[in-house]
Amino acid sequence: MISKGVKQLCAEAEAEIETVTAEQAVKFADDETVQLVDIRDIRELWREGAVPGAMHAPRGMLEFWVDPESSYFREDFGSGKKFIFFCAGGLRSALATQAVQNMGLASVAHIAGGFAAWKEAGGAVVAKEKK
Repeated sequence: MISKGVKQLCAEAEAEIETVTAEQAVKFADDETVQLVDIRDIRELWREGAVPGAMHAPRGMLEFWVDPESSYFREDFGSGKKFIFFCAGGLRSALATQAVQNMGLASVAHIAGGFAAWKEAGGAVVAKEKK
């Protein structure tokens, strides 16, 4: 039996991180000092669509992409921008934001309600083609 469930983990993460509303995130979409980061699985992007200009960083690789000492490091994460993470509904992105914040990545947040809230707030969505 586990001693802490996903709901508790997410609540603890939410208490430590910055959360932005989908409406705020839509306004950040054109801000060159902000990078939206979609952590959903690629199959979710193919099925539901993607946010234009958002960087796709699958949740399973995120910490490796953020770490400059990792062979998987992505230069984007060394840009000094504010990173706003999102997933489908806001749970995975809360945990991901907490993880990269704990790694020392400065200026991070996540979107409450995730991609679903983004769409409800009128955020742009484009089809993601399979490669």
